[in-house]
Amino acid sequence: MISKFIFNNQYLFEELSEYDKEMLQKVMQVKNYRKNDAIFTEGTIPNGIFFLKKGKVKKYKVDNDGREQIIYIYNAGEFFGYSAILSNDSYGDTTQTIENSVIAFISKEDFLSILDRSEIFSKLLLKSLSHEFSVMANLMTVLSQRTVRERVALSLLILHKKYKSDISDKVYITLSRADLANMVGTANETLARILHDFREDHLIVMEGRKIQLTDLERLTRIANIYR
Repeated sequence: MISKFIFNNQYLFEELSEYDKEMLQKVMQVKNYRKNDAIFTEGTIPNGIFFLKKGKVKKYKVDNDGREQIIYIYNAGEFFGYSAILSNDSYGDTTQTIENSVIAFISKEDFLSILDRSEIFSKLLLKSLSHEFSVMANLMTVLSQRTVRERVALSLLILHKKYKSDISDKVYITLSRADLANMVGTANETLARILHDFREDHLIVMEGRKIQLTDLERLTRIANIYR
């Protein structure tokens, strides 16, 4: 059930034909980004799309009080920034790296040209947009109807999936406490108190800024995702 709260478009590139992959790779302009570098800002006009080759990127909106609400975290292998071009609109959110990252840029002209020539790419993007809308609707419902404790548990379960690696069985969530609070939609102090309670209940282990989940079953019950 946790899958209904997790959006992932890594399949976009993986399911393309070799010819389509080659077309995209030929027009990619690769750039290294440092942690906390901005990629694009809400309200600006898009001039291309992005493909995350390495690292992690947060997608967020800023409310009237200047507080961030993190909507999503992109992993390596995901495209982002394309919905604004497809809707012929400005960016509806802001993206920023949360660790050193390598990101490929594809210009708007190249993106639309490849889209016109690739029926598979068009269908996959439509599928991705539909899935993203469904996940965002589920998350908005959670933010409005769940307690902070439930939201913290759910956010940790989502991040556990995001930080999972093929290299190691152990999963360490390294998102900053400030970003985690912005993802949950709560104050840093409230988050710290709930994390302390989770540690005391042997649900998580904390090593500095690293968080490791030790009881996924109980956290799933606390998150109340079956409601």
